[in-house]
Amino acid sequence: MMMVAIIVQCQDWVDKGEEEGEKVEDSTGTRKDKIGIVQKSEDGSVNGVDGRLLMSDNVDNNTKVDYTPFGKLPDHLLVEIFVRVPVSEWAQISCVRRQWANVFRGECLWQAALTRTYPLAHQTKRWPGPIPRGLSRRQSELHAVLTLKYFFFRRYTALCVSKRIFALDGEIDEIVGHAYLFLKEQLEFFDMPSTSSILHGTIIDQFIACGKSRDIAHELASQIWLAVLDNLEDNEHTFLILKRLALEGDVFLPYPYTKSIKVQWKVFEKLFTDFRDCFNRVDYYDVLGCAKNKFEPIPSAWLGY
Repeated sequence: MMMVAIIVQCQDWVDKGEEEGEKVEDSTGTRKDKIGIVQKSEDGSVNGVDGRLLMSDNVDNNTKVDYTPFGKLPDHLLVEIFVRVPVSEWAQISCVRRQWANVFRGECLWQAALTRTYPLAHQTKRWPGPIPRGLSRRQSELHAVLTLKYFFFRRYTALCVSKRIFALDGEIDEIVGHAYLFLKEQLEFFDMPSTSSILHGTIIDQFIACGKSRDIAHELASQIWLAVLDNLEDNEHTFLILKRLALEGDVFLPYPYTKSIKVQWKVFEKLFTDFRDCFNRVDYYDVLGCAKNKFEPIPSAWLGY
């Protein structure tokens, strides 16, 4: 309802400058205004149908001619409308028309949304990007494409993540959001992602490069890991990733590059609670053996295949 009200109001802006009462006449003698309102026939009878809500057939070209106010709004005006609509409705809005879907694919909307929602975003420290050391060439190239091609979309998404998942509000909020997106993409988009120690070290280096202490970098990286693990989809790919993380051998790394106990616990907890039915007997006892080596005691809920 909010979007309809805004569009009705904006229609007045679009119509501004047009000659009032200007009409065109089709081949049948029926008169229409510029956006398809059926006014009256040559005999003077009024049709009484609001053409603003109609689509008219173009018989010659075998196509549909859009006479609604929605089809008349230019992209820049649609952007101004959409950024005033709740974000929760954007997915549905983008499915209404092809033109609207293209608006959401462009950077103009996301730049406007970033400016409107986070007006101080230009003052925050921007994420320097993943340090490529240890990452495969394909992983580095994919992330570079995602970051540069969808620059404003990535910034807007990163800030939303920071505010809604981490409840952060400061100079590092965007950096935390980018690190979250980076880790989630590495785990979700690759069948064989880099080892967790490399991914963890990459995130740690981001915060150290931004001037954070080792303690803060370690704590932020742990929060990001926990948030990503909580928000992975419940599917076979996630199960395989978690199983791989659980079976990774212990590698001695200096502080702060070691993953926290909370993160390691979360991996096993999800496997033994959310994905218990996905195990075969051999894999279950392999993972259970790793859990017993790391934690003592282990919860009784993890026991029993």
